[in-house]
Amino acid sequence: MPRPPTAASKATPASDNVRLLPKGRQTKAAIVDAALSLASQMGLEGLSIGAVAELTQMSKSGVFAHFGSREELQISVIREYYQRFEDEVFYPALQIERGLPRLRALFANWMQRVAVEIQSGCIFISGAAEFDDRPGPVRDALVGSVKSWLAALDRAVALAKQEGDLRADADARQMAFEIHGLILALHYEERFLNNPGSIHRAEAGFEHILARYGNPAVVTPLTPSAKFPKPAKTAARKRASTTTTATNRPSRTKE
Repeated sequence: MPRPPTAASKATPASDNVRLLPKGRQTKAAIVDAALSLASQMGLEGLSIGAVAELTQMSKSGVFAHFGSREELQISVIREYYQRFEDEVFYPALQIERGLPRLRALFANWMQRVAVEIQSGCIFISGAAEFDDRPGPVRDALVGSVKSWLAALDRAVALAKQEGDLRADADARQMAFEIHGLILALHYEERFLNNPGSIHRAEAGFEHILARYGNPAVVTPLTPSAKFPKPAKTAARKRASTTTTATNRPSRTKE
């Protein structure tokens, strides 16, 4: 399960925490931050000591001294990515009333993060493709992180059922499985296929899941707009539209 937040992690931004670290740990944290940026764009397999050294303007030996191997650098990146995922998605939702309100908050926080990852990439998803059939410490770190998050999602759904927000016969594990499937489909549809309106469809899909598993006395029925969402053009899509006009490609929209 996700680790409870410390007072320091809740009180100070990540950049401030880095500045408060001793010099050696501060340097290591800066290297991990740069490596995470590279991995988000190129995947974990795209990471190399040389590329990170160039990005941080350090020597290869300087980077190597902090990690000892490319594999350890990859694992450190996975840990940092998961910590940020917890801080942005899980911990804020813990402040919300348990049950359906918390489950909604988890999904909303997750969607906010996905909106960013659609542009930069998700290490969990790219890592699954890179290491699905490659046993070893990097795969173990990826699997452990994803399983920890999914266990937290399972728990949120189970609590919603305990609170009476879901039907008594609702299959909590199946519901969590379907919610996770929405996120995976969204990444594929939006980032890979560039299908317009994918975020709206994921949001509508979540409401459909709640309508099927939710307690009718608690869950508000879907409105026509929720059933058939109309995509809206965002800043990212506006930029894409401007870029592709010259090649006569149609503009795409998302929210």
